[in-house]
Amino acid sequence: MPWKGIEETGYTPFLNILAKILPYSDASFSGLAGVPGPSAQGRTEARFPGRNMDKQTTEISKFLSFVLRHAPEAIGLTLDLEGWANIDALIECANRSGRALTRSLLQSVVDTNDKKRFSISEDGLSIRAAQGHSTPSVDIAHVEKRPPDFLIHGTASRFLDSIKTQGLLPGSRHYVHLSEDERTASAVGQRYGKPVVLKVESLRMYERGFKFYKAENGMWLTRAVPPEFLVLKDSAAEGE
Repeated sequence: MPWKGIEETGYTPFLNILAKILPYSDASFSGLAGVPGPSAQGRTEARFPGRNMDKQTTEISKFLSFVLRHAPEAIGLTLDLEGWANIDALIECANRSGRALTRSLLQSVVDTNDKKRFSISEDGLSIRAAQGHSTPSVDIAHVEKRPPDFLIHGTASRFLDSIKTQGLLPGSRHYVHLSEDERTASAVGQRYGKPVVLKVESLRMYERGFKFYKAENGMWLTRAVPPEFLVLKDSAAEGE
């Protein structure tokens, strides 16, 4: 049966976001809270002893997601309306706040991120997050597109009661995020609990006047999904 609910992206509290970005015991809120900390080099050496590059790029990716999507002001960074940040300014602000960052590390994160979360401008001077913004200073002019018949949204079973009531809402973000790939959607749901996959009747929505956009990393975006356009795909979770 068609459905309803509230989007879980409604949001991880600020401190939870910081906890993901600064997960180590020595990760005080240096820089982000204006508290002096050890040098960037010293923090790197302390945080990554024996850790491989994959771990390092993962932590940098989390840091970039935070400052390029949600709180650039936390490190004194400025984004333009399209979400672009000057790379030299980003590196300077990151290092000043205690997060070691170089252009080569930045390029590695962009090149190896499987979800293509970040883009570097054609002139190589700027970087931005492809989607997922909550900061009001950014309003990317995504290109409107006709969606496929169906798109997929991943959530957790604990959100189903609210989803049945309100549909999918973007919460603090600008858009609800939808995928063409069920595996990707399921992975998103796992972040919040037992994963549940919802099928969105996207083409029917589009034909009723709802607008859809496709981010440069392939993610589909829309402002909200009313409950009547939702179908629970994972019936095993329906009885919970």
